[in-house]
Amino acid sequence: MNNKIGFIIIASILFANSAYAQKSDVGNWFSYFGNQKINKKWNWHNEVQYRNYNFIGDINQLLIRTGIGYNLSENNDNILLGYGFIQSHNYTTTGGKNVKNEHRIFQQFITKSNIQNFYVQHRYRVEERFFTDDYKLRLRYFLSVNKPLNKKALEKDALYLSAYNEIFLNANKPVFDRNRLYGGVGYCISDFLRIETGFMSQMLENKKQSQFQILFFNNLPFTRQN
Repeated sequence: MNNKIGFIIIASILFANSAYAQKSDVGNWFSYFGNQKINKKWNWHNEVQYRNYNFIGDINQLLIRTGIGYNLSENNDNILLGYGFIQSHNYTTTGGKNVKNEHRIFQQFITKSNIQNFYVQHRYRVEERFFTDDYKLRLRYFLSVNKPLNKKALEKDALYLSAYNEIFLNANKPVFDRNRLYGGVGYCISDFLRIETGFMSQMLENKKQSQFQILFFNNLPFTRQN
């Protein structure tokens, strides 16, 4: 096994053991993010997130997203129209779970820059959220930074640090929905594949939550797929 992939796996286990040894209310998210080029201008986004109340097995939420994007510039400034299906498993006061489905339409704009080997991304997203008996409109702003440690770029065999902050605002009251702050470490398996692990602190209106995360990124162009 590649030593750096092994390092990521070991770091994941240590993060998880540390979190649960403290008996904190820490969940775990397994996430896959894909972005495949259709041609020079168009791309297909695909995403699956499996979120747990514990490390694994006690499902909190299943999230599936897809969308079609269009590059506005050679720097990959991108607009995208997408759809998401979200199934939430919320605990009730009696200890059981209430399953709630959500259908979501979203529009987003992403702009990227590279500042002295710091990879910076801004994402602006609007979400129309449809429930069985409700509708909500939400705005999101996401800022992320990745910094290679042993390479000059995010390329094969690069080990890197990752951080992001994302704020969610509702169109109706309460305006503040949540804020997510994340830090982690990742490894580039190839120029197109990355694995990453980290810890996120999530602040909601009336409480805080923490999630350990394991993420896989697949940004292969279609011509490289089997």
